[in-house]
Amino acid sequence: MKFEILTIFPDSLDSYFNCSILAKAQQKKLISINTHDIRANFTDKHKRVDDTPYGGGPGMVIQIEPVYKTLKKVYPGLCQGSGSQARKNKSTRVILLSPQGKTLDQNEVKRLAKYKKLILIAGHYEAIDARIDNFVDEKISLGNFVLTGGELAAACLVDAVSRLVPGVVGKEESVQDESFSHYDSQTKEFNVEYPQYTRPEVFYPQGKKGQGLKVPSVLLSGNHKKIEEWRASQTKSKS
Repeated sequence: MKFEILTIFPDSLDSYFNCSILAKAQQKKLISINTHDIRANFTDKHKRVDDTPYGGGPGMVIQIEPVYKTLKKVYPGLCQGSGSQARKNKSTRVILLSPQGKTLDQNEVKRLAKYKKLILIAGHYEAIDARIDNFVDEKISLGNFVLTGGELAAACLVDAVSRLVPGVVGKEESVQDESFSHYDSQTKEFNVEYPQYTRPEVFYPQGKKGQGLKVPSVLLSGNHKKIEEWRASQTKSKS
């Protein structure tokens, strides 16, 4: 699984991608994550890739030309001005992280995990010139709130999709039974996983003279049927 991220701040996500599960997955060559600097394709003599918006208004807008040039290098098969329907490469998906996009949920994550390559365009400032819409397959949002840039949204998408790549998460059961892994199409609700506990059996926030916080006794019983029943009762639904 390949992830290509287009951004004006290519170093902003290095620390996250080079830690924990994502780092190990890259070392094992299960996934690859590459960032591409949009600024490397600037056209302005002052090396700027943004400008004031036509029609006036606050903020700056990233210009279409450096974004398109970067995208063209990453995706040579891109058809200029033809839109996504003319593309023949069904294994690649070009995604613009945008508040205008559909909200990312686990069903969307499962769908995206079927592609071999995801090209993610991270906007910044007010927006990217809207003509970029001619060269993307879809837009995705994390939710109804505003981020400074699309880099964090891209990182969340990479993380969520990577977990579904075989071998990335150590135990396959962890992915199958975690929160949002099951969806009820009738109620349109996801499951939210039951609470988890580990040692010690009793935790004393104020020392042993104070009141202890105990692990539910059923989890210590060794009765797997009762444990399964308890976990089922603690699993909640979330729309």
